[in-house]
Amino acid sequence: MTEQPFKSGFITIVGRPNVGKSTFLNRVIGQKIAIMSDKAQTTRNTIQGVLTLDDAQIVFIDTPGIHKPKHKLGDFMVKLAENTLNEVDAIMFMINAEEGFGRGDQYIINRLENIKKPVYLIINKIDRIHPDKLFELITIYKDKYPFKEIVPISALEGNNVDHLLDVLKDQLSEGPQYYPADQVTDHPERFIVGELIREKVLEQTREEVPHSIAVVIEDIEKNPDEKILVRAVIVVERSTQKGIIIGKQGSMLKKIGSDARRDIERLLGNKVYLELWVKVQKDWRNNDRYLNEFGFNREDY
Repeated sequence: MTEQPFKSGFITIVGRPNVGKSTFLNRVIGQKIAIMSDKAQTTRNTIQGVLTLDDAQIVFIDTPGIHKPKHKLGDFMVKLAENTLNEVDAIMFMINAEEGFGRGDQYIINRLENIKKPVYLIINKIDRIHPDKLFELITIYKDKYPFKEIVPISALEGNNVDHLLDVLKDQLSEGPQYYPADQVTDHPERFIVGELIREKVLEQTREEVPHSIAVVIEDIEKNPDEKILVRAVIVVERSTQKGIIIGKQGSMLKKIGSDARRDIERLLGNKVYLELWVKVQKDWRNNDRYLNEFGFNREDY
């Protein structure tokens, strides 16, 4: 019996903001490495999630949602997403089944026109629509671009996700195992810890605080009692936002810290003591110095 060749490759996930890219990535990887929120543009950096199977290794690249930027940070995010398109073996173009075709999708399709890579249309959130609408969506998108295949899924519920993985695996060529089998991301722990804290800020503050926040990890150290000490600063653009995040008598900041600590402990596999501060840095999203300082190196593109 001939042994199956080991396959490997890189697949990028693109789409409008809030279509479920991070939810899909976290499901297939089996743990939280990308933060999830129902707010647009949650992902700000490309996050690599590594899925190692018996006969293949798929490296997924979760990109920021492609949108028309309104500030330097948005410009960084869009160019970061677009720059991954020519560097991968295949592209997953994910859409939200509830929203249907829109100008944002056409904006992305226009950028795919000159890409010489197979593009798979992934219709996500099919658990939220009637089957008749799914058929209509497939018909509409088929006329917009010559997709290699159209795969409907629910990343949240897991519907058809295993089939999608089989489809993607078939696309890959024989290749090496790029990462150890137990490694699930290429990002350092500091990055993931910061993202988990940022996720809790987005969850708890809802509409009061938009995406004008950044989280800077100042220190991660292990204490003699084996507890891990994490010191982090939440950066906002206005003093009113600082007040919202701190809350009455510190109640909001305490809630954010408590929720984030639980996720960080799961990530690090240890007890965590989390210290949070809030700092105002006016208009940091349009300041090159602060963008670089907070990990958004615009020179990378």
